[in-house]
Amino acid sequence: MVDTKKEQERDELHRAIWAIADELRGAVDGWDFKNYVLGTMFYRYISENLVNYINQGEIDAGNTDFDYAAMSDADADEAREGLVEEKGFFILPSELFWNVLKVAPDDENLNMTLETIFRHIEESAKGSESEGSFAGLFDDFDVNSNKLGSTVAKRNEKLVKLLNGVAAMNLGDVKHHDIDAFGDAYEYLMTMYASNAGKSGGEFFTPADVSELLTRLGTVGKTEINKVYDPACGSGSLLLKAEKILGKDAVRNGFFGQEINITTYNLCRINMFLHDIGFDKFNIACEDTLTAPQHWDDEPFELIVSNPPYSIKWEGSDNPLLINDPRFSPAGVLAPKSKADMAFIMHSLSWLASNGTAAIVCFPGIMYRGGAEQKIRKYLIDNNFIDCIIQLPSNLFFGTSIATCIMVLKKGKTDNKVLFIDATNECIKVTNNNKLTADNIDRIVAAFTARADEAHFTHLAGYDEVAGNDYNLSVSTYVEAEDTREKIDIIKLNAEIEEIVAREQVLRDEIAKIIADIEAGE
Repeated sequence: MVDTKKEQERDELHRAIWAIADELRGAVDGWDFKNYVLGTMFYRYISENLVNYINQGEIDAGNTDFDYAAMSDADADEAREGLVEEKGFFILPSELFWNVLKVAPDDENLNMTLETIFRHIEESAKGSESEGSFAGLFDDFDVNSNKLGSTVAKRNEKLVKLLNGVAAMNLGDVKHHDIDAFGDAYEYLMTMYASNAGKSGGEFFTPADVSELLTRLGTVGKTEINKVYDPACGSGSLLLKAEKILGKDAVRNGFFGQEINITTYNLCRINMFLHDIGFDKFNIACEDTLTAPQHWDDEPFELIVSNPPYSIKWEGSDNPLLINDPRFSPAGVLAPKSKADMAFIMHSLSWLASNGTAAIVCFPGIMYRGGAEQKIRKYLIDNNFIDCIIQLPSNLFFGTSIATCIMVLKKGKTDNKVLFIDATNECIKVTNNNKLTADNIDRIVAAFTARADEAHFTHLAGYDEVAGNDYNLSVSTYVEAEDTREKIDIIKLNAEIEEIVAREQVLRDEIAKIIADIEAGE
């Protein structure tokens, strides 16, 4: 059943985002615009979050008229230390979003005011446990950029419009809004720009339907998990799906991810906050996962979900240390230098808990190519780590039309078989892209759970069958595509031809008779 109130709120929110886009269109390029909107939303969010937290504490203590936003900075500053410990950051009343908004149109130095506030927020976390979660978060929000305007006055005019636009978003009370409004606005912005920006946006944004499928595959039969990890986490949408699907607090020990692109890394941390994940519940790192993994102390992980970059170059055999790295050494060979796909798979397998599941989006080539990739597939099959391979429809991802696959890895399998699912037809067409519906996702997850043969859809292959196919893991090798061409009944066709021939003979005889009569009468 569709919740109409929720849908209305969501539509209203999306319209408000478009309104800001219209206000700033032409002045700021899409991806830069996104950083400004998300930065401002984040600023509004943590301002409201802090005010609500402090006010609620006072109300619970019987001080019903208290309002932190109305306090003097000097009085408020006395609570700084305790708040940083509890919330991870501190904002003075005069620097709160709503208080700045009130005076913004008359502030000739608005750009500098905002720059100072953002620096104060980041500095408030310095030296505390939350420092890593806040450091550099506003780096992509450049208040002095020429992209905002050629003069300070023009830039400030745009900044006022930005503050007003985000203020106009119906994000409700942080505690009580019906939809996960801040998180939803984030997802909408990312989708809006990923679909328009092709590769630049698409490479680190996994569409919500694919995120949902991966997470559901990884959590079958579970109501909670220990930790979720994504070795190429982009803006964090995959990590956050675990909580959305299992429920609040079902991810007991938090969200872990690593991202090489610094802008995206900042977006991921902002995304965590906008989804109300506390600074002590997430650990996102910015480094190259393959050569400088940052979570040795946190592994193993019960759920790993990932859409790593396809066929990127990496150091591979050029780095003599990597073949002895415990993540890669078990296979006896490294992924090719020109294609790091298998390195991400080995990394994920290495950090997977014995009771865990990894669901990884893969480029189809790694399923059948020879050389080092075939040797790694042999290692994975011989050691019974591959649980399932799913062939997805084409055109699901922004920026690429390739029909990708999902590889599901497990360390604690109960059988020595691999399930192959051909889900190429499980989608609907939406504009230029394909999309997985709730029914499509349900059908794939049901087949994954059942682990049984179904003609033209699934096949459960034993070890000998896979080894006999030279460790080829392409779904088309195991699941025969349905022949949708019209079937022809040869016997019936022959009878029809005979009938046509007989009718032709009758016509010929009649024509010959008419001609004979004409000739006889001449």
